[in-house]
Amino acid sequence: MNLRESWLLFALGSAFFAALTALFGKMGVAGINSNLATFIRTIVILLVTAGILSLRNEWARPTGLPVSSWVFLVLSGIATGLSWLCYYRALQLGPVSKVAPIDKLSVAMAIVLGVLLLGEQLSWSLAIGGGLIVAGAIVIAVF
Repeated sequence: MNLRESWLLFALGSAFFAALTALFGKMGVAGINSNLATFIRTIVILLVTAGILSLRNEWARPTGLPVSSWVFLVLSGIATGLSWLCYYRALQLGPVSKVAPIDKLSVAMAIVLGVLLLGEQLSWSLAIGGGLIVAGAIVIAVF
């Protein structure tokens, strides 16, 4: 397995940076409007992503993208924005140690949606792992 192309390496990176997102986000929303905090975060993401595209010379003409890509990327952007708005408000109101794990219910939801909408196969390991995530979120939320 080529480590530089491994989905697992990028998934672990995603988890690490998501943990930092929760920590820094909790610290950042203290005393300010959570929607404004989301807006600032979005601008930073835009600048960082534009910088990466520039450094790697990966810019492409948006007109060359398939319509279906545009539709799903716009829908994904809307879902992401709504998720961030909810997440930052939750961080403002609750402890990061509870908000972040509850947010990770998205993993179990993604498994279900992948099976139902994309026709992905549900294995025992996916079902058990997803179930444990749900059980863990319940324990964290209730206790």
